[in-house]
Amino acid sequence: MGATGATGNALLHSLVTLGTPVRALTRTPHRPVPGITGAHQPPVEVQYADATDPHSLRAAFKGATRLFLAMANSPAQVELETRAIDIAAHTGIGHIVKISAPAAEPDSPVAISRGHHAIEEHLRASGLTCTILRPYAFMQNLLRLAPTVAQGVILGTTGDAPCNYIDCRDIGDVAAAVLTRPDIAGGTYTLTGPEAVSYPELASRLTALTGNQIRYVNLTPDALRDNLIRNAHMPTWLADHVTEIQQLTITRPETPNTTVIDILGRPPRTLDAFLHEHHAEDWR
Repeated sequence: MGATGATGNALLHSLVTLGTPVRALTRTPHRPVPGITGAHQPPVEVQYADATDPHSLRAAFKGATRLFLAMANSPAQVELETRAIDIAAHTGIGHIVKISAPAAEPDSPVAISRGHHAIEEHLRASGLTCTILRPYAFMQNLLRLAPTVAQGVILGTTGDAPCNYIDCRDIGDVAAAVLTRPDIAGGTYTLTGPEAVSYPELASRLTALTGNQIRYVNLTPDALRDNLIRNAHMPTWLADHVTEIQQLTITRPETPNTTVIDILGRPPRTLDAFLHEHHAEDWR
């Protein structure tokens, strides 16, 4: 599920590279799935599936044995993901790999993470083999900072606290591994990149990359939330979420781990490589 999303599409590419038969589920099957062509062998099936439509899930899951479950964060996430889990259990799927969050706990200060905890518990109670992936911040989401970076600023509320970043392509490679290797299925894996980087350090690196002076402006949580609602036009729940996860970075210091290299046998992609891959023009 989520074949056109950042992690789902990365996984799709990983599975195609491995030659694994795969069905790409999307709410827009009439649109091309990024990077997928009819020339791939084995061919990629593209099929309609919408978590709000149980019939579509039953049809999409039919004949499948393993499911990658990744949905965009939303207030309806618990309802939609638990529905998908229940339908998967009734249609013969035996193993679900779920994208979760590092702070997926019943008393987490992050509301979305409390929802992930509820979904994880539902998945464990389903009787299916389940693998939980808990990635930290996606490097790809940093591209959303481009409008303010173009104005010479990065806004946040993390102070000097470093944040773990991971490339979605590494998440996709790990997901492909746990879907195709029974020896590592069934675990809970927290995923990071090779280093934790603060916003001031990110501003410094982007300054060197673009040749423009970029500075970090540290806001209070309320000021960041208001800015995200007024200027970034985020819905209230999403502005709350961004503010909560940034505050969590302060209260729970983040350090990299070795999970990616342990599973894949190679180091994860670096933040510098990601920033350079997108060129100076992408940040202007």
